[in-house]
Amino acid sequence: MELVTPEIGLVFWTTVSFLILFFLLAKFAWKPIMKAIDERERSIEDALLKADAAKEEMSRLTNENEALLKQARAERDQILAEARKLKEQIVAEARTTAQTEGARMLELARIEINNQKALALTDVKNQVAALSLEIAEKVLRKEFEDGSKQDALVADLLKEVKLK
Repeated sequence: MELVTPEIGLVFWTTVSFLILFFLLAKFAWKPIMKAIDERERSIEDALLKADAAKEEMSRLTNENEALLKQARAERDQILAEARKLKEQIVAEARTTAQTEGARMLELARIEINNQKALALTDVKNQVAALSLEIAEKVLRKEFEDGSKQDALVADLLKEVKLK
């Protein structure tokens, strides 16, 4: 039973050595250990506070970035709308100008065609008149080769003419 129940001397010396060790630890090691633990606890708290601050800053920056993106998208949409409007206006102006120019060119072509037609008709009339005169002259020469026919024609013409 010796193994189960310790002797009084062993208990005494164990207690004395424990108290000496406790005193030495309390005197020399306890304060630095507690100080290190306190510093570690403070550094962890500071790190947590800084992490929270960084998280809040990231949240704020994210919100600002989203606001800037919304603003940029709105500006982009406005610029695109203005560009479309300007394109439509330019196309409409070009179409109007082309129609006006086309109508003007058609009118000039009509006038030119009418002028050329009038010139052609005048030329044809002149040629017909010249041919008619030539034919009449040839016919009259043939008719008037004989002098008696000329006298008869002059007499007939004088009968028709009435003096007033």
